[in-house]
Amino acid sequence: MSSFPLLTVTAAVPAVGAVVTAALPAATTDARRRSAKAVALVFASVTLALAAVIAGRFDPGGARYQFTESYAWIKSFGMAFSLGVDGIGTVLVLLTAVLVPLVMLASWHDADPESLPERSFGNRRRTQVFFALVLAVEAMVLVSFLATDVFLFYVFFEAMLIPMYFLIGGFGDRAGSDEAAGQRSYAAVKFLLYNLLGGLVMLAAVIGLYTLSARAGIGIGGDGSFDLATLTRAIRDGKLSIDPATERALFLGFFFAFAVKAPLWPLHTWLPGAMGETTAGTAALITAVVDKVGTFAMLRLCLGLFPDASKFFAPAILVLAVIGIIYGALLAVGQKDIKRLIAYASISHYGFIILGIFAMTTQGQSGATLYMISHGIATAALMLVAGFLISRRGSRLIADYGGVQKIAPVLAGAFLVGGLANLSLPGLAPFVSEFLVLVGTFTRYPTLGVVATFGIVLSALYVLVLYQRTMTGPVKESVAPMADLRARELLVVAPLVALLIGLGVYPKAVTDLVNPAVEATLAEVHRMDPKPVHPAAGQRGGFSHSPIHENAGGEGK
Repeated sequence: MSSFPLLTVTAAVPAVGAVVTAALPAATTDARRRSAKAVALVFASVTLALAAVIAGRFDPGGARYQFTESYAWIKSFGMAFSLGVDGIGTVLVLLTAVLVPLVMLASWHDADPESLPERSFGNRRRTQVFFALVLAVEAMVLVSFLATDVFLFYVFFEAMLIPMYFLIGGFGDRAGSDEAAGQRSYAAVKFLLYNLLGGLVMLAAVIGLYTLSARAGIGIGGDGSFDLATLTRAIRDGKLSIDPATERALFLGFFFAFAVKAPLWPLHTWLPGAMGETTAGTAALITAVVDKVGTFAMLRLCLGLFPDASKFFAPAILVLAVIGIIYGALLAVGQKDIKRLIAYASISHYGFIILGIFAMTTQGQSGATLYMISHGIATAALMLVAGFLISRRGSRLIADYGGVQKIAPVLAGAFLVGGLANLSLPGLAPFVSEFLVLVGTFTRYPTLGVVATFGIVLSALYVLVLYQRTMTGPVKESVAPMADLRARELLVVAPLVALLIGLGVYPKAVTDLVNPAVEATLAEVHRMDPKPVHPAAGQRGGFSHSPIHENAGGEGK
């Protein structure tokens, strides 16, 4: 156990920052608004520094969970405020800490009174509320990535819905009409209801798991436990034996909540509205940070707590993931709204992540984890640059643009890099992760791997058509006065482009951190990588063409 509570402090800094920022005097002048933004940015920057310390001090060859902390919470129910981080959690904590300050800078004027619709939440309250809500989301996401107590994870998994609801419903980039306000409210309520439903189903499964652990005498005093390490160890050692039907029901309870958050087809329908109706910064926060909690939890909780049920449902989940890949890409091709196009593209990309997770191969899960990082960076880059574009023209419709690269070449170039990253161009970060996912899937499920590959073709179509229609051709009169990227906006774009190129050239910096955790996860579900085809020993006259698969834990599939 760590002597200095590094993880607690890392999660507490944005939480304290949210309270401090919200408590500042009403931002009725430009000076006060700048002060509130600066305070929030300082807290986000300190969080980034602490996350960098965690990543720098994490030892991939050491214990699976490091910097562990545990504080008694509700002893009678075996609940504790327990934190710990593995390699996967480390890179996601760092991703969150990197993106939040950039989202703040990109959203610098999104909550100013003159930037908001007349009826918006931000006009009735203070500007600093927006930045306080962003910090609150960051704190809750960080605890979700760090929690090693199942109930603690659940609490923050659900709690983050509250600030996200106000960010979606209270701040948007539409004109201040009744229709626009109604659309924002509808998107926020739909987001909340979908995710609350998933959370309620998960709560029933969490209670069921605790009841089973209490019956098995697990935990301190044998009264049950929510501790993740205790539960997974008891399941592995056979001390917590769950009959197949019950295990599958519990798995579905957890998985349903995570599939809504992820979002997995057909539980995705809240995402396009939420991303379309809110600010570009909040949209980036949703898809690049918040939704990652769902895929992370599939790896940490679903596979760790319910190994046999995970293997049982894997084929069905993989089919849903492939449907999501193709469905999201097809709908992205037909979109007329820039932000909704990016939202549907994200649905397709999350299909790849889930595909890699449930292929249950080393390449697939390493690729899925790397995809979480690269998708977060690539989608944030594309969405934030799209936000800069929309703020200049005042429209989200693709048809309202044309010839932008002639008058704002830097903006167009940044938009192109973000787009190329989203279609997984070789040399940029998403290419490596997508390649690993497809290789890992193909080794066990070749048909699904081949079908998923068509998603790459469709992604090239929607990205290149989007760029062609908005950036090339004759300059439209409505975009002629458009300014190029300013210094603050360049400060947002430059780190994202650098990360896309850096991780595209040298992904080993991330894979070295995550691979030990991936191997531990596969061991928990008793999975080994399929053996490659090779000449059969003693066979004459040619090679054997029959693949040989592992047979670990009685599973030959």
